[in-house]
Amino acid sequence: MNNQTLVIYDFNVLYEILKEIEKNLSFDLIKIKKNMLMRENIINQDNFLIISKKKINNINNQLIISQFPVELTKLIENININFLKNIYNQQSEINLGSYKLNLNSRKIFNKFKVLDLTEREANIIFFIKKSKKPVNVSELQKEVWGHNLKLETHTVETHIYRLRKKINNVFNDNNFIKSSRSGYTIK
Repeated sequence: MNNQTLVIYDFNVLYEILKEIEKNLSFDLIKIKKNMLMRENIINQDNFLIISKKKINNINNQLIISQFPVELTKLIENININFLKNIYNQQSEINLGSYKLNLNSRKIFNKFKVLDLTEREANIIFFIKKSKKPVNVSELQKEVWGHNLKLETHTVETHIYRLRKKINNVFNDNNFIKSSRSGYTIK
């Protein structure tokens, strides 16, 4: 089974065409009948693309084909480009509870607000979030600043203080980065 799934929604002709060349495709192929989309578990997966004749509300990964026939090589190329975009977006966006961090744009956002971050701020958040345990100052010095020698310990603490203040000013969230004796964590 491939990591990517192409879902043909209520488009039997296209499904039959692609089914004939399925062994040459770099993605899995499934067909879903009208009104079955929400019942299937496909839309809860990460690597899917839905092809349909009309836009489906509340679905992000869609390719709409309003004119038929289409040139098959261009269609396959378009499908592969959409899969690559989806993978790129998944790799650049990190879930942080009710927030998302986009590493490419260095923005943290929720449903309502967006905050621009510096590269170092984004790296601090990313490193703390990916750690399974609280992160102490010396780990941040080494991994985020790239220093094996001791920086002045207040450098890290000052950055964390400013980052917390910035997040609180935009999102009104005093508890995004928590600190304890063991180190920093992100809720």
